[in-house]
Amino acid sequence: MDPEPAIGHYPFHLSVQFALSDRHLPSRQQLRAWASKALLGPVQAVLRIVDEEEGLSLNQGFRSRAYATNVLTFPYGLDDTGSLSGDIALCWPIVRREACAQGKTLKAHCAHLVVHGMLHLQGLDHIKSSEAAEMEALETQILSEMGFPNPYIVNDQGI
Repeated sequence: MDPEPAIGHYPFHLSVQFALSDRHLPSRQQLRAWASKALLGPVQAVLRIVDEEEGLSLNQGFRSRAYATNVLTFPYGLDDTGSLSGDIALCWPIVRREACAQGKTLKAHCAHLVVHGMLHLQGLDHIKSSEAAEMEALETQILSEMGFPNPYIVNDQGI
């Protein structure tokens, strides 16, 4: 059995880009804080908050899927400094709709997807059920440490 990944303080640089404006968007500082909690090693990344058109274009261009999705991660491997590098695209209109439909606060759902994207960037995945269980447990632990509820618990509406 593989040892559990250690979550800790590592060299970290996150550039945050906003491709749209919305008064409900978290600040760059908040996004960086959430992302930093999911570090399993040194990371240098860009987090871009996109609109639905850009989200669709990215998902279609890189995954051949004709819809926008909540978060996409593009890992590029190790950079010259030994840090993992990559990009994360968070599709804000999808994030907003999902939070509402799932009965979650926008802040909690956004934090979850930032953590989710950061873990993908660092090699975690959820294709196999065993991988999904490991990733979900780690997400839940990280979010709990930040004061957020388990994102995989069904709400009162059965969603």
